[in-house]
Amino acid sequence: MQAQTVGGVTIRAPLPPEYRSILTPEALQFVAHLSRCYAPRVGELLERRKQVQARYDAGAKPDFLPETRHVRESDWKVGPLPVDLLDRRVEITGPTDRKMVINALNRCRASPKQSLAAAPAVLPYCGGQDVPLNDKVAVMLVRPRGWHLWEKHVAVDGSPVPGALWDFGLYFFHNARELLARGSGPYFYLPKMQSHLECRLWNEVFVEAQRWLGIPSGTIKATCLIETLPAAFEMHEFLYELRDHSAGLNCGRWDYMFSFIKTLRNDPTRIFPDRGLVGMDQPFLRAYTQLVIQTCHRRGVHAIGGMSALIPVKGDPRANEAAFDKVRADKLREVTDGHDGTWVAHPGLIPVAKQVFDAHMREPNQIRSKPRHDVRASQEELLKVPEGPRTLAALRNNIGVSIAYLEAWLGGNGCVPLHNLMEDAATAEISRSSVWQWLRYGVKLDDGQPLTVDRVCLAIQQELDALRQQAGNARFATGHYLEAATLFKLMVTSTELQDFLTLTAYDFLVATEFGPTWGAPQQGGSAARSRL
Repeated sequence: MQAQTVGGVTIRAPLPPEYRSILTPEALQFVAHLSRCYAPRVGELLERRKQVQARYDAGAKPDFLPETRHVRESDWKVGPLPVDLLDRRVEITGPTDRKMVINALNRCRASPKQSLAAAPAVLPYCGGQDVPLNDKVAVMLVRPRGWHLWEKHVAVDGSPVPGALWDFGLYFFHNARELLARGSGPYFYLPKMQSHLECRLWNEVFVEAQRWLGIPSGTIKATCLIETLPAAFEMHEFLYELRDHSAGLNCGRWDYMFSFIKTLRNDPTRIFPDRGLVGMDQPFLRAYTQLVIQTCHRRGVHAIGGMSALIPVKGDPRANEAAFDKVRADKLREVTDGHDGTWVAHPGLIPVAKQVFDAHMREPNQIRSKPRHDVRASQEELLKVPEGPRTLAALRNNIGVSIAYLEAWLGGNGCVPLHNLMEDAATAEISRSSVWQWLRYGVKLDDGQPLTVDRVCLAIQQELDALRQQAGNARFATGHYLEAATLFKLMVTSTELQDFLTLTAYDFLVATEFGPTWGAPQQGGSAARSRL
């Protein structure tokens, strides 16, 4: 594939006509400017992550920073919020499938995981149909990629562009002025940050982006996902660094559980039990979520709750109602604790969550009414390991979920419904890291036998056989199951816990996409298999 240069930016990917309206020379010039200014800083921050993790691996533990104590103890508030971000009681999150985005915009606040082009009054989607948007649509918050991800198909001055800057830059350039003209604004979710210094970089990006387009500083509003263990100790600092652009914090509960395992991976006393037993009633999660509420309300901004992974159960009314009851209980806990809104993973759960919040939150938010001065979350409470058994059934489930998710991800889908749960990268990461952790420390399962590499490999084969039966031979042959199983096996038997499974999977895709049929779907996965 010949690289193409557009507006001084090298693009190593096909450019169909519909892309060219987005990848204009002006837009690419803007992204290139951001990349030249801030990509070196991204590299420095990622290197800092390695250094901090090395300290944790050597026995140090995350803790509140003494050098920023003045930020936590002094009185200050974030900047004022725009009207359309004052009431955030239900938000739906998901990948940027066109049909899902349209349905989300027509039903509630939407949080797509990647950047989108500005939506006209009618958006076509697969099947050739047109679905009109309502006259009044939901507020959209766009989630660019985390700092750890690079867009390897685009280079500026010979170096890859940070995925975060690519996503943010294109969306902001094409949509900021239009959103302001419609009485809204450019709003974002910022994922996977591990330090307030990473928030500081985002703030500098926002200031420069607004300057470049001639938009008043403070127009951008961003909600930080508290989904890493180190971030739990820097919540005030996160808000402070983004205070002119802050829209609050969100409890990214599933990523947070994964980060707990990853951050404390060298501590044999921090081994997780079965994934299904780690509910929001666990002390370390109670401390974390209530600290988010107290921190946000003290600073005059929203604390958004987490996402229940449950989804509607088709064809089984009893199971469906049981799932809805669990979602109601989860949302009741959040609203009575003081959260100002919550997440759902499926449009069918919007009325369920909204009903609970409407009944217990009669005002737009609870920032003033529930300051939660009573919360005391110590280092010990935030680091308390959840208790419970480790079972063979959970091992099999962890393996099956990880392979099925990776198979879907390699095929271009960022989430997949499994066993009446919506599995995404975060839940798959819990599964993957749990298997790695159990194997590393040779934990005894409920059959009394320690986990070994041979037992893991046998379970992988058993789950692969089960997936073949579920998918059918034709679907299995044309899918990415063998590649997914191979990648999973490499990651869980590695001596080191890989940072993110999607990093390894992305490298695999980049390594296998070039060839005579570059960019075309892999038939039967044969081309990918030949490279393994």
